Formats: sequence, structure tokens, C-alpha cells
Amino acid sequence: MNKIPFHKFLPGIAWFFIVLVLICLPGKDIPGNSIFELLQFDKFAHTSIFGLMVILFIRPVAMSNMDKKQKLQYYLRIAVSVAIWGLATEFIQRNFVQGRNFDLWDVVADATGCTLAYFFSKKYLLV
Repeated sequence: MNKIPFHKFLPGIAWFFIVLVLICLPGKDIPGNSIFELLQFDKFAHTSIFGLMVILFIRPVAMSNMDKKQKLQYYLRIAVSVAIWGLATEFIQRNFVQGRNFDLWDVVADATGCTLAYFFSKKYLLV
């Protein structure tokens, strides 16, 4: 396997930590009872946040000189890993963040974002 320089993954790593900070915000700091709640903006945000994370980690792989089969294997591993991170964030919120709880629909939104990003990457970033 060809080594991808660590610095190529820094945008994904930075986004990972930004998401960690966001999920650790206490419940009282999260807006509620508004038009955003009515439109389920939260689920759209989860889908986008985790989809972006997948793309940020896939991009260095996509730009590498691996063959397509290797890239697809990494794309899938990245998407599954980020989806598992999405599940883990719900447990973190439930157990460690005041005023937050586990929401299965957030997990579904996270996994949806990962899946969409995987298929987007497979179609548009596979070189």
C-alpha cells in the first residue's frame, strides 16, 4: 500500500474534533422549540456533519495512486468507521453531557450522511 502523508488527513481530523466539541455542548446551549425543530433541521445537520467527515477522510485516499479496488475498500472502511463514531457520540451525549440524551434518529441521520458521502465519493472521487 502507498503511504498517504499524515498532513493530508488534517482537515478530517480537525472536523472530527469540531464535531466532538459540538456534541459535548450542554442541552441548554442547543436551540429548541423553533422553526428549526419543526423542520427537523437537527437531522439535516447530523446528515451533513457526518457526510462531510467521510468526504474529508476519503479525499486523501481518492487523491492517492492506489488502484480503484484499494480505494473502494478504504472508502467503505472510512464510511463505516464514521458511522460508528456517530453511534458513539450518542452514547457520549447520554452518559457524559448534561441535558443531552441518546437519539436513535440522530444515529440514522449520521449513518445516512455516511452512506450518501460514500456513494458520492464512489461516483465522483474515484479516479
